[in-house]
Amino acid sequence: MHKTNKPTKKLTRRKFVKSSSLAAGGLMIVPRHVLGRGYTPPSDTVNVAAVGVGGRGGGVLEGLASQNIVALCDVDDNRAKGSFTKYPNAARYKDFRKMLESQKDIDAVTVATPDHTHGVIAMAAMELGKHVYVEKPLAHDIYEARMMTELARKNNLVTQMGNQGASGDGVRQLMEMMQTGVIGEVQRVHAWTNRAIWPQGVPTPSGKHAVPDSLDWNLWQGPAQERDFNPNYLPFKWRGWWDYGTGALGDMACHIMDPVFRSLKLKYPVAAEASCSQVYIGDFHEADYKDSCPPASKIHIHFPERSDGEGGELPAVEVIWYDGGIMPPYPDELGQGEPMGNWDGGVIFEGTKGKLMCDCYGANPRLLPSKMHDYFKMPEPSIPRVAEGHQMNWINGIKNGTPTSSNFDYAGPFTEMILMGNLAVRCYNLKELKPGKSPGGWAPYDYPGRLKLKWDGENMRITNFDGANQFVKREYREGWG
Repeated sequence: MHKTNKPTKKLTRRKFVKSSSLAAGGLMIVPRHVLGRGYTPPSDTVNVAAVGVGGRGGGVLEGLASQNIVALCDVDDNRAKGSFTKYPNAARYKDFRKMLESQKDIDAVTVATPDHTHGVIAMAAMELGKHVYVEKPLAHDIYEARMMTELARKNNLVTQMGNQGASGDGVRQLMEMMQTGVIGEVQRVHAWTNRAIWPQGVPTPSGKHAVPDSLDWNLWQGPAQERDFNPNYLPFKWRGWWDYGTGALGDMACHIMDPVFRSLKLKYPVAAEASCSQVYIGDFHEADYKDSCPPASKIHIHFPERSDGEGGELPAVEVIWYDGGIMPPYPDELGQGEPMGNWDGGVIFEGTKGKLMCDCYGANPRLLPSKMHDYFKMPEPSIPRVAEGHQMNWINGIKNGTPTSSNFDYAGPFTEMILMGNLAVRCYNLKELKPGKSPGGWAPYDYPGRLKLKWDGENMRITNFDGANQFVKREYREGWG
């Protein structure tokens, strides 16, 4: 533990939080007008501790700058340097467990670490009754996402996943357009991203490398199985390794597919299948880079008929995901040279009466062909907007019960859906050698991922290929379970 100051004494958590049906009650707030314009009284702020404060973690903190940042935790002093400088009065830690054990004034915790440590950090904080904000994806595996959702509900906590578009106007405008019935019933959706923009489909790093003095490599690995440090894992390239990241789907689908999951009222899929790009290292010699995500993939995720929440039924829908440079067909309704989505990716909804396209985060929803906008009257706003931003939406949930845009009751099943797609990707590269060899000396392989994997969402289990279930819940390294 590296503390730079003695924590300031604050309201106790018992006084700070009152339970309510929305997960958090009100603070004992002194109105601002009593104290003067621009003054934020201590009782109007939340004591926030941040785990992972370099890179994206620093961005999360920017959205919380009006709050009382009491603790900063990061395993790499160099990556955290900017946040350490910006919040000099916050206590400093490398181990989140020591922070949670020793610092008693924490009300809420942000988690902006690599994917493989989201679950253990958030669960430890929630066990102590702390509200949590966790960057996307919510968890590294499906089991973690389910446990996080259940614990947040059990402890009546205010939660938020860090998919910022969930608080944007775009997804709300898209939903209002869909609710007019202008494109009819949606039965197929295409969603894509330009990721991966880090190495994938590469061999597992080898060799001995010195660990940087600023980094605690053991803490960085957390619950993952122990490996030697290698610069090919850090600082951003961890996303392409199954031990630490969740590939292009895990990185971007929480942004891109949020309007899909939200507007179509999806929950657990019933099946998924994938096709992935291959890597050859010689004539007829395919590389078996099982530790690395494939360079590109196309995933079909199937959802059943379901209720629309208003006494009606919605049809079964197929969601098709593309990454690594693979794209859906260019719609006939788009004119030559018209962009499809934006740089990060996009979505096309195919309805029985027409099509609707949006950019990443649900931004810029528009009907296809574009000329339809000449006569389509946009509906009046009916879904409440979030004026305060995604991070402050979470803070307001803690202070006064404001509903959060991506609470774990929503974000948990959403993350499970995304990670279920990754089961199909991982099984595609899971080759099983059959007994015996064919006359030519070839070893026939079974590619189970080319099957349509059937998913029992309630029980978190693939029902037609047991080999896939090893990826539903990973084994934690000793001392982290």
